Amino acid sequence: MSAPSDEGALTTIVERALAASPRLGPVRAVCLDGPAGSGKTTAAAGVLEAASARGTRAVVVHLDDLYEGWSGLEGSLWPRLSAQVLEPLRRGLPGRFQRYDWATGAFADWIDVPVPELLVLEGCGSARRECDAWAVVRVWVEAPDELRLARGLARDGVAAREQWLRWMDDERAHFARESSRERADIRLDEFGRMTP
Repeated sequence: MSAPSDEGALTTIVERALAASPRLGPVRAVCLDGPAGSGKTTAAAGVLEAASARGTRAVVVHLDDLYEGWSGLEGSLWPRLSAQVLEPLRRGLPGRFQRYDWATGAFADWIDVPVPELLVLEGCGSARRECDAWAVVRVWVEAPDELRLARGLARDGVAAREQWLRWMDDERAHFARESSRERADIRLDEFGRMTP
């Protein structure tokens, strides 16, 4: 289980995002990227809470709902995300995506994405270079590999160990190619504290 995120860091993310002009149509987008198990989901919940406390309409889209299983970091992820969520929001229209059901290994129900003031796109690969044109804040969240693997196996079970190890290899290659950490505007550690 991850520790609660630092409220000051989360408030800083929201303040920076709201101070920027929208770049995705009427929407300000924050990309929370970093390796699996680093604390992105916890940080996203904190950003949503900090935004709501300011009266800002915010929504979180978790890439875990869009990956096509354990090999989904690349492939159809970005084209589907772009067509189903980002492009409609850019035009000021609601988005809608088909959620991947990890238990059945298939896409399932459709999830509506209303037009928010603040979109938090959370997940490995969310801050790839394609987001540079429309993201107002790119956040990198990191944690030691051993902690990330322990968190993942606690959530998914020890039977998922081989999938986790393959995913960790895939994400390392992705992050190196995209220079994800280096391009981030804000960096957080596994506890949600800002780092240099």
